[in-house]
Amino acid sequence: MKPIWIVDDDQSIRFVLEKALLREQLPTRSFSNARDVLAALNHPGEEAPQILVSDIRMPGGSGLDLLEKVKAKYPGLPVIIMTAFSDLDSAVSAFQGGAFEYLPKPFDLPKAIELIRRAVQESQREEYADEGMGETPEMLGQAPAMQDVFRAIGRLSQSNVTVMITGESGSGKELVARALHKHSPRATGPFVAINTAAIPKELLESELFGHERGAFTGAQAQRRGRFEQADEGTLFLDEIGDMPFELQTRLLRVLSDGHFYRVGGHSAIKANVRVIAATHQDLEMRVHQGAFREDLFHRLNVIRLRLPALRERREDIPMLTRHFLQHSAKQLGVEPKRIADSALAALEGFSFPGNVRQLQNVCHWLTVMAPAQVIEPKDLPPEIGVFKGAQAAPAPSLGAPDSTMAVHHGSPDTPEPLVAALPDAAAPATVMVWPSDQGLAPAAPPPLTGWEVELEDEALTLLRTGHIEVWDTLTRRFEARMIQAALTNTRGRRIEAANKLGIGRNTITRKIQELGLDKKLALLPE
Repeated sequence: MKPIWIVDDDQSIRFVLEKALLREQLPTRSFSNARDVLAALNHPGEEAPQILVSDIRMPGGSGLDLLEKVKAKYPGLPVIIMTAFSDLDSAVSAFQGGAFEYLPKPFDLPKAIELIRRAVQESQREEYADEGMGETPEMLGQAPAMQDVFRAIGRLSQSNVTVMITGESGSGKELVARALHKHSPRATGPFVAINTAAIPKELLESELFGHERGAFTGAQAQRRGRFEQADEGTLFLDEIGDMPFELQTRLLRVLSDGHFYRVGGHSAIKANVRVIAATHQDLEMRVHQGAFREDLFHRLNVIRLRLPALRERREDIPMLTRHFLQHSAKQLGVEPKRIADSALAALEGFSFPGNVRQLQNVCHWLTVMAPAQVIEPKDLPPEIGVFKGAQAAPAPSLGAPDSTMAVHHGSPDTPEPLVAALPDAAAPATVMVWPSDQGLAPAAPPPLTGWEVELEDEALTLLRTGHIEVWDTLTRRFEARMIQAALTNTRGRRIEAANKLGIGRNTITRKIQELGLDKKLALLPE
């Protein structure tokens, strides 16, 4: 392990830190002034330290000057600035200069060692990221669901087949489309993207196919449409489910024979274009509703790639967060912020309804708004809902409006549960709502609907009568009702029912067998 460099003109400070760090098996090297540090850093073959701990006021050069010069040469090196309480204004300057943290004098030695350990961990994490990532890849993801997407892109790399990408808004569908283009035989051709939902209906036809001069009011010159612009390349049609019905017919014709007419034109134009479409909508449902042409759906749905939501790939959140923080800092021309493990845990526990795009926006917000160089849970934006202990607003009672809320105070190392009293004359019960170990606030539960009240009553009845395996019992009954309802809705079509429920066809088949529904469903068509 590389040593920790300590810079202070006070020999006693150096001695105390050296001994304490050596007890922690952390190697050190000490300097009495900034000049010697810079000389060592500029010496040929000299290895940079793991972290640098420097006083702010020293003869022969200040700690802030040293910070500036060190950061210019080693931007990822964590620097801790030691400062007297009278120098706290200077500490703010230290943060602006990219310091990891400041350590006020006189300091508590255990807290100082804890801070240095955090800086060491950050340094090691940054080294791993630098070695592991190198050039930033076009897409990031280690989760199994994303690895499936990467494998599909690889299998399609030598194909020109039409692809349909499905996934929630903000999940990165255009990135997948760009990757498909980049790794295809058309990689040297243009990649042209158009969001069909973002363009007014009356202009979309001209955007796609172009127009001739004088074709309509304002058409003062001939204009090439996106199909022509994408000739010999790839055209990405985003949010294809929102395309007006009348334009779907023209698109189908182009996909069939490659010919189209500009608006106001009389000569057929041929374009050699690979089409990749994307949507967050259920196109099968749109077809069923008559809002999307079935023949166009089948023309586009040759190969379908489903992009997972971010909540389905939570293990990717730390890597994506660090990448976006680096990217935002580069855009804004500032030092990249680092994020504490506790803050990362809070992000991993958040559902991210806006998916990767929302995480990217959160990282941009943190780059601008987080007060310190290291992001802690308290610095996260309000929508993340970080639990703040006793200051958190109490969750509403699950009982009657006048039921009381009590907070149980456990040991300091134990998260405090919120206890909501349930009114019951016969046997008072309590529901313990624990904050997660990621530090998230328990969201206020929505008002219970009729079936939820009945479910809660049934659960309480089973629990009070000593019934065992209550979870499995109610889960089986719930799943059986869900599957039966879905199959009734689809008239027994299991694949369609699975799609509507959001589960796989193998899952629904297995559940039907496990729940003993085969005989009940025997009369329904397959």
